[in-house]
Amino acid sequence: MKKGEEAMEILEAYDLAGSLRGAAALAGCDHKTVARLVAAREVAGGGLVVRARRRPLVDPFAGKIDELVDRSRAQIRADKAHGVLVAMGYEGSYRTTRRAVAEAKRRWRQKHGRRTRPWIPQPGLWLQWDYGEGPEVAGTRAVLFCAWLAWSRFRVVVPLLDKTLPSVVIGLDRTLRYLDGVPTYALTDNEKTVTVEHVCGIAVRNPRIVEVSRHYGLTIATCEPADPQSKGGSEATVRVAKADLVPTDHNLREEYEDWQALEQACEQFMADVNTRPHRATRQAPVVLLAQEHEHLHRLPRVGHTLCFGQTRKVDRQATVSIGDAIYSVPHELIGERVWVRAEAEQLVVVHIDEQGPREVARHALTTPGRPSINDEHYPPRPAGALERKPRARSAEEEEFLAIGEGAERWLKRAAAEGTQRIRRKMAEVVDLAKLHGSGPVNAALERCAVYGRFADGDLASILAHQQSATVIPLPTRASEDASLQRSTRSWEGFGR
Repeated sequence: MKKGEEAMEILEAYDLAGSLRGAAALAGCDHKTVARLVAAREVAGGGLVVRARRRPLVDPFAGKIDELVDRSRAQIRADKAHGVLVAMGYEGSYRTTRRAVAEAKRRWRQKHGRRTRPWIPQPGLWLQWDYGEGPEVAGTRAVLFCAWLAWSRFRVVVPLLDKTLPSVVIGLDRTLRYLDGVPTYALTDNEKTVTVEHVCGIAVRNPRIVEVSRHYGLTIATCEPADPQSKGGSEATVRVAKADLVPTDHNLREEYEDWQALEQACEQFMADVNTRPHRATRQAPVVLLAQEHEHLHRLPRVGHTLCFGQTRKVDRQATVSIGDAIYSVPHELIGERVWVRAEAEQLVVVHIDEQGPREVARHALTTPGRPSINDEHYPPRPAGALERKPRARSAEEEEFLAIGEGAERWLKRAAAEGTQRIRRKMAEVVDLAKLHGSGPVNAALERCAVYGRFADGDLASILAHQQSATVIPLPTRASEDASLQRSTRSWEGFGR
């Protein structure tokens, strides 16, 4: 049986040549094949007849397959159906069963499947958000807060540490800051942070999320449980964000060193997807967002803070006090006000700026007298903060330090030992370096520092030993062919 492309080429050759044998010569096939295809085209009234592939082993069980598919509402797996057919005497292969089950599912969905009208979004009306499992950063699995503005197709991805209500408010506020406006509705899943329970199929809202929605002038709606098709935009955003931001063998992305690296990657992802033309609109989402601003509500200047806890002012040591216990925060926030709350044996610190709320620190709860200090919250210590590095303050000191690292090590060790008349000994070292060179003197100073030799004449003694020391050659072994050992022939008559 010829493939569709080959059959069309044969028919084209027949139309060109006008005869069966002429077309066969052009197409490189038998003239009977040309005759069969021409007759099939005439019967079909143009084009080719699509032949149904017969599977004689599974055809007697087609009714049972349709029954299983209908009872399971097209959810049955092919391997389960194959087991039922084998028990009924089916002798065909699993591959044939899988194809038959797939065809039966297709027919069932075509008859009973869901019929939806294309959704034409209105500008400034709908926002969708969902969550995706993010990469692991510093031993903590991140959560990707993925939002999608329906009309402009603008996508926002915000990394979070968890899916608690304060974190959700942070993600929602930062999303609205990116959009620079508030839409009318926001559609999401039935998480406990949004929906407490369902009564007679009606979702009961979380009172705290209702307060958040009122603060922003936003109506939060939830889709039907286990119905991802009702918010396909955010589902697609989660899929694309995970494929790009989570390190895998496919995208070859390296692991993130810290949280700032993940936030920068999310910023770069948003810049990429929002500046290239979208497949549906043929325009960049950032361009459409500028047009949609006319239909968005005004964003409150201050973000919602009710669920962030208590306020504290960061002192000059970049710490805050909660219950007389000390916790560190990033040093850039000295003098700023932050929000702190205790959550699941942890203390969470949130700072609010022009870009909205942002979690800046998280500590395990501690007690008074045992401060929780994170070194990453402070700038790196300057070189020599604990151990001073020698710095020349005169021409003599500069000449001494120019000898090498051995001179610096000798000076620090000699000063720590309380050596007397160090300046005079440094002048003697400079004189020896002029006579013997900086290299040997530097090596001798290294030895003096290691063995604690700082007395008068110790450096000269070690320097003289270095110059007089010679390498002792290894003893050579005589060849086995010529030996100095006397024979025992003279002892043959001994004792006779």
